Amino acid sequence: MVLTEIETGLRWGELIALRPQDIDFLRRIIAVERVVVEVSRKISPTGERMVIKGYPKDNEPRSIRVSQELIQTLSLQMQALKLDLDDLLFSSTGRAGGRPLSRNTFRTRIWLPALEKAQLGFHVRFHDLRHAHASWALAGGADLKAVMDRLGHAQITTTQRYLHTLPESDELALAAFGRTRTRAASGEAAAISHGPHAQ
Repeated sequence: MVLTEIETGLRWGELIALRPQDIDFLRRIIAVERVVVEVSRKISPTGERMVIKGYPKDNEPRSIRVSQELIQTLSLQMQALKLDLDDLLFSSTGRAGGRPLSRNTFRTRIWLPALEKAQLGFHVRFHDLRHAHASWALAGGADLKAVMDRLGHAQITTTQRYLHTLPESDELALAAFGRTRTRAASGEAAAISHGPHAQ
């Protein structure tokens, strides 16, 4: 779950709604097509507290490309748990046929004990992994629109907030400009040397 979250930046409800059928292993793409919503049993249409629903038309499904390493990890997970295509990847039982995992259960039984064992010296929320995904992508040179699409933001202004966490963003912008200028200059030089008037 942690590896998938930090590489995709999915919202909690999107992450725990993932199924093997959402993964294109050849193209290394995860399709985000549904979300788990935690609701009160009083207002739940099924009486269940965890309701799985598809995205409405105004918040369309999206596709996220991932690394070969993550694809292999998820494949091994599916084989070890003998998951069917419509099983949840990360269920409450950690086995095939499990129900959606609640955020509070994960936090108290898995996340907090893991943090304590890691002895980081500072607190980390699971949601911080989504922030890390966005910040690291931007720090690595990804453009705002690409990160916006990966995170499923409706407005690019929401994605822009992640730039404030990068103190070196101005230096990164200058470096990106320099790389582009160098490529452009090299292209012009090549065009001149191979042009009709080249000696």
